[in-house]
This record gives sequence, structure tokens and C-alpha cells, in this order.
Amino acid sequence: MRLRNSARAVVGVVAAVALAEVCGLSLTASITGGLAALLALFTVLDGHVRAQRLTTALLPVAGFPVLALATTLHGIPLARDAAFLAVVFAGVYARRFGPRGHALGIFGFMMFFVTQFLHAVPGQLPELYAAVGLALVASGAVRFLLWPIERRTPPPAAPPGLPGTGLARPTTRQAFQATAACAFALGIGQALSDDRWYWAVGTSWWIFVNTASRGETLVRGFRRVLGTVVGIAAGLLIAVPLHGAPVPTAALVAVCVFGIFYTAAPSYSWMMFFVTVMAGLLYGLLGVLHPGLLLLRFQETAIGALGAALAVVLILPVTTHAANDAWIQRALHCVRASTAAALDRLAGDPDADPAPHAAELELLLGRVRMALAPLVHPLSPLRARKARARQVLALLDDCARDVRGLVVVAADPQASHDARLAAACWRVEAAVEALTAPHGTPGPATVAHPRPAAAEPALAHLHGLEHTLVALATPLRSDPRAPLVISA
Repeated sequence: MRLRNSARAVVGVVAAVALAEVCGLSLTASITGGLAALLALFTVLDGHVRAQRLTTALLPVAGFPVLALATTLHGIPLARDAAFLAVVFAGVYARRFGPRGHALGIFGFMMFFVTQFLHAVPGQLPELYAAVGLALVASGAVRFLLWPIERRTPPPAAPPGLPGTGLARPTTRQAFQATAACAFALGIGQALSDDRWYWAVGTSWWIFVNTASRGETLVRGFRRVLGTVVGIAAGLLIAVPLHGAPVPTAALVAVCVFGIFYTAAPSYSWMMFFVTVMAGLLYGLLGVLHPGLLLLRFQETAIGALGAALAVVLILPVTTHAANDAWIQRALHCVRASTAAALDRLAGDPDADPAPHAAELELLLGRVRMALAPLVHPLSPLRARKARARQVLALLDDCARDVRGLVVVAADPQASHDARLAAACWRVEAAVEALTAPHGTPGPATVAHPRPAAAEPALAHLHGLEHTLVALATPLRSDPRAPLVISA
């Protein structure tokens, strides 16, 4: 899936830039169009294709006014800075409206960022509009007509189990955090450079994308700096010697686009490596690249990461534990839903299908891994919490494996149902209830029953789930600061 999606992204971005060049637009407009196509392909993640088309069509609604605002205020620093911070707040706050708000918020922010990157002025606005419009048409044609790919959409960053009103809403807290972080980055970044300060603001902004807790944000900031440092080293070896030669630079930019999409899910550091190399190549095309600029890029990135770290620690912090607990509980409820649907299917209900629940569980486990990343990070000093987090991840992976096996068995028309399956399913539900009950509230007592013979696959998977869920009680329900004792 990542391979196909990455290849499609290269085709979409190349088509957008080629269309801008054929129409005789300037290099600035062509770069803007290429970035717009990349953003449309990267950020539009609605659950259904129809919703993706609508979100893509709405991107100009967010992007065009911001382009006009940013170019108009380009020569008025105080007004420009205030407008940029307002766009930051609105862009993060929009995430409360789901994947569409998330995509529109990112697109609006990046249109402001691009005008700073390219030093665009009001006279260039018509061709910037044309380039963005052509890019969205080209990337949309590639995505929805030429190369449609069905993909499972990951859950939003904000855990649904956290309180959702006022300042307790995670997206509202993040809006204030991101705005404060970007204000810090803007001020210190401008003291360092009047021309390239926006890199610090961009760093702070992107660190907050797809994070939900203090720990996630700190780890993401570390990984961004790491990827940037390695990317700068590569830029010195690759981008600087090219001196902006068009053909090899364009080829390497296409490689970077592929790398951004291919590595985004498994490694944020590698994604940032490709982003940094691509930025160096684009600066080469614009004729302003030199080693000192890459050093400044690192300094601005460090300032932005520091601003994000200070903001999540000092301003309305969302604790890592709260985010972890919310995602883990949602994954456990998904296990129960998968089990119930499989049981109904085995009982003869043709409309019952555990497969969608199993697919959702895989996506939720990705979010759990992201939420637990701060605890299992090699630099984490919290040994007891690290051990618990690793055990939780291992046991949840065991749950997912048994759920997948149960889906396969339920799809077999020869599989049969008996009373033992119903009893085992009830025990699985009781185990989930015990794990998801509020802390301090005693859940129903659960004791794992002996595993059945291997000749009964459905019952074997249900008993596997039961044993795993009972084992999860140790890391989830005991004192997280106490040494972990793993029972036999």
C-alpha cells in the first residue's frame, strides 16, 4: 500500500508541475503548484472516496484567502506575523471537525508558509491561484481517475476518550499550545534571521500534527531535529554540488517526494530527512542555496522544536498517560466488537462481518504504538513504565493476531457454532469490561480457562483472546510506578 501510494504521489506531483510549466507559469508558481499537489495527496484522508473528493475541492476555500492575506501583508512584518499566528490557531482548532478540518487547516497554514518560502508578492497572486488550481486538478485526476487506491484511514490524533468540552478538548488545547509555540519560534527565529524565520514556525506547526499528548510531541520534536540534521548532511553532499541544475534536481525532488510518502508512517525521522533534502534542492533551483543556509535551517528547526517542547510542558498539557489510556480502551472495545461479530457470523447471521472491526483494530494499534512511543523510546528514563508499555504492545499484538484468525474462521462456510463459542465470547466481553472499567471500579472477575485442542480453531482463538486480556490486567490495572511482575 505504501509503495503504491508513494508512486502515485510522484505521478501526481510531476503532473501538477508539468501542467504549470506547459501553461507558461513562473518557477515560483510551478513550485507552489507542486507543493499544493503534494499536500492534497498527503493530507486528504477522509474515510470515503466521495468525502476525499469534496475535501480536495474545498482546499482552495482555505488556501486562496490565506495566499491573498500572506502576499498582501508580506511587506508589513507586524501585521504579517499576527496574521500567521491567527492562521496557526485556526488551522489547529479546525482539527475538531475531523479529517476534513485537519486537511483544510494544514493546507491553509502551508499556503501562508509557501509565500514566505518563495517571497511571493501581491503581483504574483493570479499565477499562484492558477498554479494551485491546476495542481489540484492534476493531482485529483491522478488520485481519483487514473490511479484510485482504496486505503484505510487512520484514526484522528485526538483520542476520543478524553473529555471534549472547552479547554478540556484536546484540539482546543493544541490550538493554544501550537500558537504559543509558533509565537516563540517566530520571535526567536526572526532574531536569528529576518529572511528564513519561517522555518522555525513551520517546525513548531508540524510537530503538533498527529500528536495528542505531551510525550508524543516531545518525541516528535526529537525525531524532527534528528531527521533534519541527517538531511542537512545529505544536502551538503547532494544539493549544493548540483548548483540548481534543472534536470538532476527535478529527478531528485521526485525521489524525495516518493521518500516522504513511503516513510511517513513507519519513521518520522526518515520523512524529515527527505523533506530537508527536498527543501535544499528547491533552494538550489531558486539560486540561493549555500552551506550557510543549511546551517541556518538546522538552527531554525532547533528553535521550533524548543518552542513546541516548552508549549506542551507549560501550556494546558495533555498527559501521555491520559492519551495512552484512551487509545488502549478504544482498541479493547474494538476487540470486543470483532469477537461479537465473529460469533454472530458463526451462528448463521449473513450480515455479521468481523472484518471491518479487525481492520479498525489494526489502525487503532498504530495509534496506540504512537501514543506509547515516548515510554518505549530508548532515551526514556522511566524503566518501569517502559517495561509496562512494551508488555501492553506485545499483548495487544497477540489480540490482533487472534482477531485476524477469528475473522478467517468466521469467513469459512463450513465453520459451525456451538454453546462453547458463546460462553467463550461472553468471557472475552467480561475481560474487556474488566479492563475498561474506570480505575478504582472493580470490574467482573476474570479467570482464563484452559486452552482447547488445536482442532477447534474458533474456540482456540477465543481462548487466546481470553488469556491475553486477562494478562493485560497486570500492566494496565496496577501501579505504573511499581516494578512489573509478569505472572506465569
